[in-house]
Amino acid sequence: MRREFADGTGLHETSLDIAKGEFVSILGPSGCGKSTLLRCIAGLETPDAGVIEFAGREVFGPLVNVPVNKRNLSMVFQDLALWPHMTVAKNVEFPLTTGKKKVAKAEREERVARAMDMVGISAKAEQRPNELSGGQQQRVAIARALVSDPELLLMDEPLSALDAALRTQIRSELTRLAYELNLTVIYVTHDQSEALAMSDRVAVMHAGNRWSGRTRSVRSSFSSRPRANSAPRSPSAYWRGRCSSGPVAGYLHPAGGCRGRSTFGRREA
Repeated sequence: MRREFADGTGLHETSLDIAKGEFVSILGPSGCGKSTLLRCIAGLETPDAGVIEFAGREVFGPLVNVPVNKRNLSMVFQDLALWPHMTVAKNVEFPLTTGKKKVAKAEREERVARAMDMVGISAKAEQRPNELSGGQQQRVAIARALVSDPELLLMDEPLSALDAALRTQIRSELTRLAYELNLTVIYVTHDQSEALAMSDRVAVMHAGNRWSGRTRSVRSSFSSRPRANSAPRSPSAYWRGRCSSGPVAGYLHPAGGCRGRSTFGRREA
């Protein structure tokens, strides 16, 4: 897959497979193409070339470009993008009130209550975003992303505005939720410690054009616990992106110093 801008920046030819239920972090400095990759997967950017598939279903290619609202994914943005005039409950409910995801009122109320409870924000249901702390606003954004039961969760540096202690707390809660719900997560960050603490695999980007090395598991002892109520992971790819001209030279590799064995072995990059 490729998405380049007039000044030569953006995402150069890049390919990646992600298995269902994996938590994969995209690690790299500002301007290396991390967010461009995420936006292409979401459908917010149109790649110049390549193919994107979700569980074998092509959502972008030479003859298809599925709209973002039909890709069955959710995204948490860096600025959270909460509606300031809506209460917490209405913000969380919003994805269930539009398009094909629109559901009946009784079901909406049940799903909103469940999503708020998962992130511990139920007590703030009738407050507005400007009445919440940064950590509480982050929980609202996560609840809104989860309420529609997405097949894929995309996160674009969502914790970067929080202080160090709160960032550590939220990332632990997010990792727990990802495991309990067996979510497939693609998480963009420039923080190496954050990527290592949360991820099954870390993909390192540089200048938008190279995935380097070979992939291995980087899970901590906490995150290596079996998922609740989930079947063993399948090695079949859930999300796949590839360049039309073939695989890019090089492989994913673990960030410096991590140890472990890849669950599924070497993956194309």
